Amino acid sequence: MAEENSSPEEPIRFTDKRKYRPDAAEQPAEGEATVEDREAAAADPAADPLAEAERILADVPEESIEVQQAHEEPASEEGDLHEPGEGLDSNLDEEPELQEVPADQAAGGVETEPAERIEAAEEELTQQGYDRETELENDLRRVQAEYVNYRRRVERDRNLEKERVKGQLISELMPVLDDIAAARQAGDLEDGPFAHIASRLEQVLNAQGLSPIGSVGEAFDPNEHEAIMQQPSEDIEADHVAIVVRSGYRFGDRLLRAAQVIVSSGKAE
Repeated sequence: MAEENSSPEEPIRFTDKRKYRPDAAEQPAEGEATVEDREAAAADPAADPLAEAERILADVPEESIEVQQAHEEPASEEGDLHEPGEGLDSNLDEEPELQEVPADQAAGGVETEPAERIEAAEEELTQQGYDRETELENDLRRVQAEYVNYRRRVERDRNLEKERVKGQLISELMPVLDDIAAARQAGDLEDGPFAHIASRLEQVLNAQGLSPIGSVGEAFDPNEHEAIMQQPSEDIEADHVAIVVRSGYRFGDRLLRAAQVIVSSGKAE
C-alpha cells in the first residue's frame, strides 16, 4: 500500500479555458485543482505545468497582465455597440473641404471653348444660308428674264410665221388680181355682179395688209418699180411713171412684187 501511494501522481488536466488571475478570490469550479493539489504540484514543478505557469504569473505585474488580457479578450457586446448618434456628431463637427470651381464652369457649367465653337458654327451656317438664299434669288431672276425673253421670241416668231403664210397666200392670188385689173382696164368690170365680186376681194386683201404699188405720175423708185422702157410724155414729168404695165404689191413692210412701169423721159424735142 505504501509503495502504491508513493507512485508519482498523473498530471492534472484542466478543461476550463478561463484565464487564471492570482488576485481573484474565486473558488475553483468542479474539475479544477484544489489547494492541496497545487501544493503537491509545487513540490515537483516539472511534473505540474500549471504550477510553473502560476509561478511565472506571480512574478509578472498585475498591470501588464490586465493590459495583455484586454488585448486578447474579445470586446463585449456592450463595448462593441455605439450609442445612437455617436460618430455622427464628430462627422458633423468636421467642416467639409471645399474645392475651387473654375470661373467658366461656375458661370454656365459649360466651357468657353465649346460655346465659341457653337457660336462660330451658327454664324457660318447663317452666312451659308444667306449666300444660298442670294444665289437662289439670282437664279430665279435669271430664269424669269429668260422666260420673258422666250415668250417675246416665240410671239415674234409666231407673228412672222403668220405674216409669211399670209404673204404666200396673197402671192398665189396675184395672177387673179392681175386678171381683175386687166378686165377693169378693158371696161369689162364697169358694172354687174363680177365687178362687185372683184371689188369685194380687193377690199378683203387690203384689210389684211395688202397695198398695190405703181400709179401713173409717181416718181420712179428703183426699189419698187421695174422700168420696162422710157418714152417721152407731154403730160408726165421726166423720171416719173408714165404707164403702169403690171401693178406691184406690198404686204406690210415686205415687197411681194415690183410694179412694171414705163418711165417718162419728159417732153419730146
